[in-house]
Amino acid sequence: MAGSGGPWGGNGGSGGDDRNGQRPEGDRPGQRPGGRRPGEGPQMPEIDELMKKGQEHLRVLMGGRGGGNGRGPAGAGGLGPMFSKQGIALGVIVALGVWVWSSAYSVKPEEQAVTLMLGKFSGVTEEGLHFAPWPVMTAEIVEARKQRTTDIGNGVAGELDNGLMLTRDQNIVDIEFQVVWNIADPSKFLFNLADPEDTIRAVSESAMRDIIARSELSPVLNRDRGVIAAEVTSAIQGTLNSYDAGINVIRVNFDKADPPREVIDSFRKVQAAQQERDRLEKEADAYANTIGAASRGQAAQLLEDARGYQAQVVNNAEGEASRFSSIYAEYIKAPEVTRKRMYLETMEKVLGGMNKVILDGVSGENGQGVLPYLPLEGLAKPATATGGSN
Repeated sequence: MAGSGGPWGGNGGSGGDDRNGQRPEGDRPGQRPGGRRPGEGPQMPEIDELMKKGQEHLRVLMGGRGGGNGRGPAGAGGLGPMFSKQGIALGVIVALGVWVWSSAYSVKPEEQAVTLMLGKFSGVTEEGLHFAPWPVMTAEIVEARKQRTTDIGNGVAGELDNGLMLTRDQNIVDIEFQVVWNIADPSKFLFNLADPEDTIRAVSESAMRDIIARSELSPVLNRDRGVIAAEVTSAIQGTLNSYDAGINVIRVNFDKADPPREVIDSFRKVQAAQQERDRLEKEADAYANTIGAASRGQAAQLLEDARGYQAQVVNNAEGEASRFSSIYAEYIKAPEVTRKRMYLETMEKVLGGMNKVILDGVSGENGQGVLPYLPLEGLAKPATATGGSN
């Protein structure tokens, strides 16, 4: 229809001319009929133009040339340069680099790597740079020589991890300890245990409860901590070896062994009373040992004195008997001489210690020629003894 521009402003068959056969100045594709009104700006580009510009930018990014209409020798869209020899070689090099990067791995001195071939254990590699062609082989790196710790009884594992244990003498003790371990066999550690940390925690707590249940409270609190720690270490290691866990238990640190918090004050009073009882018992034992030793020594001394007196009396009696026998033998030989000698010896013994005066050959009857005198010395002795004199 003449004069109709269609939906985009074109004419039905006159090519968009006006009535005089000329094209209006403002009639362009994308404008309304009648041209552009005064004051209106340029209209938005068409969708085809936007598509062409997008294809042009895509060709530039993919290695093609810009400025074409998208119908070059490479086909629609201009994607042909991607499949050239240079593009294919570059892609192969990039893929090979990514594969080498994914297949190479490094193991540090404190680590070990477990290699798997199609998911099955292949071997263990030590420190250094290694190559495992992916995806046929993979490597799991573990810190085998690192010392790890598992704390038990301090509540880190939840409310049930309270460390309260029952002893043989029906007492409750609150225990906290730490298990220090490392990995002995990485392959067993990775494949035989689903959760190594929980396994070590359960095995350690079970071993400690078993040993505490066979011990009394006092040794656990005082002198047997080192012995108990050694027994727990051995028990944990034996159980983990039975599980084939690949774990080495280095030591067990016995951090705390106290009565429960609720009764600790009363327990301390009981402990103080027991210590006082032990002190008094030791003092009594020391006194008993002192008295007993002195009594035993005194008894031994009296026994030795009696034995000495017995020997002395017997020896004196035997000596007197021997002397009498020898005198009697001499008396048989010379009775008069022996009798006189015996008399003189007897008188010597009797009169030897007396204060006496013997007068021999005094003239006069009844000793009238002897001058009598007062024994002044004998009279003065009693007065001196009483503290005075006349």
